[in-house]
Amino acid sequence: MTEADLPPRLTQLTFHGPLSEARAARIVDRLGRAAPARVLDIGCGWGELMLRVLDAVPGATGTGIDLNGEDIARGRANAEARGLAGRVEFVEGSAEGASHGSADLVLCLGASHALSDAEPPEHSAGALRALRRIVAPGGRVLLAEGFWQRSPTSAELAAMWPDARADEFHDLGGLVDVAVSAGFRPVWIETADGDEWEDFESGYQADAEEWLAAHPDHPLAQETRERVDRHRSSWLRGYRGVLGMAYLTLVPVG
Repeated sequence: MTEADLPPRLTQLTFHGPLSEARAARIVDRLGRAAPARVLDIGCGWGELMLRVLDAVPGATGTGIDLNGEDIARGRANAEARGLAGRVEFVEGSAEGASHGSADLVLCLGASHALSDAEPPEHSAGALRALRRIVAPGGRVLLAEGFWQRSPTSAELAAMWPDARADEFHDLGGLVDVAVSAGFRPVWIETADGDEWEDFESGYQADAEEWLAAHPDHPLAQETRERVDRHRSSWLRGYRGVLGMAYLTLVPVG
């Protein structure tokens, strides 16, 4: 079976998360004004936001770390196409325990699990302590982390991922408190809106849905159909309007 026979993966997503072009532009502008010399992207995927920061800050260099080789290859290709290949390195591997040194800007977008093996929600605190050690004095951390917008009902939890729990996430106030306890001040607090979530969830499934419509009898169709149907149901019946995504711009204290 060739690559062309397989469902394409995430080609209709610009960012691997509920992040709009408008919000990304504001974040890049805000982070770029601090003129970071070195950017580190933990769990980078294809590193789209990191590449935009490098575009905005001439001379800055970046390192992206992720376990997914396909995403790493996409990031390298995008960097090459934008003339940034000489200023960025994409590393396929684990971020936890890696010797990546300090950075003026650390991005951790939906990837706190890469820095802590604690059970949720304690993993957030563990990741924030690790980020506090990594970020250079006077630098910035951009953390994108899930939080409960409201307490989920039993029915909603049952419709989510396996073993979903009501105590799995903090609320927004609790998440910010954890960041403060880890040694940060939150200079900007914002959250993904409904449109950003819908664009992300639709884009996340769109490649597979179009492939299924065109290949209903393919040997992989049943497995793919079950996977995308399960994910869609988890979103629409489970965490839609319940799970939020916070974007916290953090500055280390002292």
